[in-house]
Amino acid sequence: MPTDALTNELVSFVQSRYAKLADPAQAVPMAAYLKTDMPFYGIPTPVRQPIYRELRQRFEITNQAQYKRVIVALWDLPHREEKYAALFVACKYEKFIRPSLIPLYKRLIKEGAWWDLVDTIAIDLIGRVYGENREEVKPTIEAWIDDAHMWVRRTALICRIKHKKQTDWEQLQRHCLRRAHEKEFFIRKAIGWALREYAHTDPDAVRAFLIRDGSQLSPLSFREAAKHLDLPAR
Repeated sequence: MPTDALTNELVSFVQSRYAKLADPAQAVPMAAYLKTDMPFYGIPTPVRQPIYRELRQRFEITNQAQYKRVIVALWDLPHREEKYAALFVACKYEKFIRPSLIPLYKRLIKEGAWWDLVDTIAIDLIGRVYGENREEVKPTIEAWIDDAHMWVRRTALICRIKHKKQTDWEQLQRHCLRRAHEKEFFIRKAIGWALREYAHTDPDAVRAFLIRDGSQLSPLSFREAAKHLDLPAR
């Protein structure tokens, strides 16, 4: 199948399946929950899962250029669920997740600009690229922690959520303290989340960090980080 034909057929497949399952009664509360004016079909996650499974079975994406075209074609559609489909393709066709796609992923972060989209990109795309290409990608993460766009900074904090023993602990500490002054909820929450996740791997390291430098963190960040560490609340 020619490349553009595959993209067109895949997009048509997603739209036709979504149209059949659309539930306007669900669309309004789904948009309200995410505080967005973006239209929804009104299809909850469990109902979308069979569509994703069929998509994987029916469509073979054979190269990175094709992978990128499909993601962009789905992402540029108007409904929220179409963006979720774009992220499904981006995450599940794993062999095409490479550092060369970071500019695309950054575009999705900045345009998505909300937790339901950004956190998937941060953890499963940027996080994977970083985990598998540490020396190449580390300068990008070092730059992103100071990026003007809040959701890019959040990505720099949470991209290592799944890194466990491979986490660059020195970098994580620096980044948490670098953003500790911010009043933005999603940054404060990200600092606590990143530290809490690493505490599952090395609780002593996180406990020592909080005892030494925790006074620099917001109460929210500290509280999130200290869960399960038996530290007094701030």
